[in-house]
Amino acid sequence: MFLFRRTKPQEQPPTEAELLAHYRTHGDVQDLGRLYEPYLHLVYGVCLRYLHDEADAKDAVMQIFEKLVTDLRRHEVQNLSSWLHTTARNHCLMELRRRKASPEAVEISLPGVESDGVAHLLDADDDFPTEEHLQQLEVAMARLPPEQQRCLDLFYRQQQSYQEIADLTGYDLKQVKSHLQNGKRNLKLYLASHVAR
Repeated sequence: MFLFRRTKPQEQPPTEAELLAHYRTHGDVQDLGRLYEPYLHLVYGVCLRYLHDEADAKDAVMQIFEKLVTDLRRHEVQNLSSWLHTTARNHCLMELRRRKASPEAVEISLPGVESDGVAHLLDADDDFPTEEHLQQLEVAMARLPPEQQRCLDLFYRQQQSYQEIADLTGYDLKQVKSHLQNGKRNLKLYLASHVAR
């Protein structure tokens, strides 16, 4: 008779969701490094496409990592790849605006890549937004009612879910969806009539 020794099952590496949850709870920068490392090429690619300079793109990758130290503890991110793409894009657009900005310019956040309302006007993969487009978006955002501005900002820039927006604002889910839908429609209408493509 042969005796078989039980072998210890190999420990599975933690999933991305587990690492995110652990980082949100404990703030261990090593967890953040493990989360960020697989996406370095994605973030660098986005930054290079916008900034057109390797050194600037590398600097942006590090600046985004530093931003994540606090942002990933505040926001519950469901899709890290998409969230990082949006974060990198917004970081680069804000950097480009900062370089060209006049003193009175006010920085705003752009809707994320998933936006079905204005993505065709702002999708970086198809057509890089010009300074004029960004200024028009700023004007359009300022013309929205405050509740629509708030919901769009929370949903696209901060990647909050409908329920999280409801919890933060006090609106019910139906109101949140209505403010998002109306805000996107109003942005689209304004930009379509004021931005020459």
